Amino acid sequence: MSHAVSDEALDRIFREARTQNKWHDKPVSTALLMAVYDLMRWGPTSANVSPARFVFLISPEAKERLKPHLMPANVEKVMTSGATAIIGYDLDFPQHIPRLFPHNPGAKDWFNDPKLRETTAFRNGTLQGAYFIVAARALGLDCGPMSGFNNEGVDREFFSGTNIKSNFLCAVGYGDPSGVFPRSPRLTFDEASKIL
Repeated sequence: MSHAVSDEALDRIFREARTQNKWHDKPVSTALLMAVYDLMRWGPTSANVSPARFVFLISPEAKERLKPHLMPANVEKVMTSGATAIIGYDLDFPQHIPRLFPHNPGAKDWFNDPKLRETTAFRNGTLQGAYFIVAARALGLDCGPMSGFNNEGVDREFFSGTNIKSNFLCAVGYGDPSGVFPRSPRLTFDEASKIL
């Protein structure tokens, strides 16, 4: 079966990609992080709401601010990564809709209900976090996405005075294969899917 992209690319992004827990001591440039964002931002979201917000921690000082909010098992993964992204979602996303969805600027009023706004921001911010992982892998970075942190503490530390909430973290850099766990199984198509 032929594909739109090469098997090598599919291996890099999905089949051979692994969650990283250990890193080579090699920095991740600001230019590369910007390139990852520039690629991932083209992924679709509902009404182009684009609620994901990213804080990239590169310096030891920035990572120290995150450290008290991490579960112990994630401390080393964050502290030794080239960069760690805090991937959040902005509950104030509707204010950008007139610019991001110009053919229907009134769509911002679709999200007046706080519950719908929260659900939309979380869902689409999560999608954008997944696009971030795919884009980072496509551009040569390894990823170590994780939960395992105190969201309220992270929100106070990094998003104070905003309506942005943390979703998950993703360490990025150049992975050391010695820190990778054995590959876990996945559900088969028949276990997870139905065609009607």
